[in-house]
Amino acid sequence: MSELDRPGGIRLTVRGALALVLVTTLLGGVLQSLSGLSALTGVAFVIGCAGATALVNPRELLSLVVSPPLVFFVTTVLVEAVRSLFAATPLQAFGLGMYTALSQGAPWLFGGSLLVLLIAWRRGLTRCVRELRDELKTAKASVPRPRSGETAFAPEPEGYFEPKVYGTPRDER
Repeated sequence: MSELDRPGGIRLTVRGALALVLVTTLLGGVLQSLSGLSALTGVAFVIGCAGATALVNPRELLSLVVSPPLVFFVTTVLVEAVRSLFAATPLQAFGLGMYTALSQGAPWLFGGSLLVLLIAWRRGLTRCVRELRDELKTAKASVPRPRSGETAFAPEPEGYFEPKVYGTPRDER
């Protein structure tokens, strides 16, 4: 029995898994701002990624695999926006803070994304990809193709978007 078929304990939806990554990374960013330790955000991101990938519903692995870079970027924007509010020149502090945070966080981002891929691969990512391919093949096969001599585009009849009146009019008394 594969991981996709096995009933398990705690299973998160993709939204829940992404929320887990977001919250742990935000917590790491806040702790990094307070303590000054430069690796806290990255470590929290990697821990959040590992936990989310381990707990997500196996059928939703494909959606989770592509999301960690976006979560990391959103978290960085939030932390730097709040941090720059207290600077003398907020816009300059935000730009420099984003550049610095993304530069320092790049190895953690790549490491967390790779970890997500490895765990997801082990949990059945290939099966999810195969199912998506099969769905796309059947969807493509069900679209009718134009016959020879016909154009692929068939415009809607004139007045198609006009409102329609249903029923019969009432007798006026």
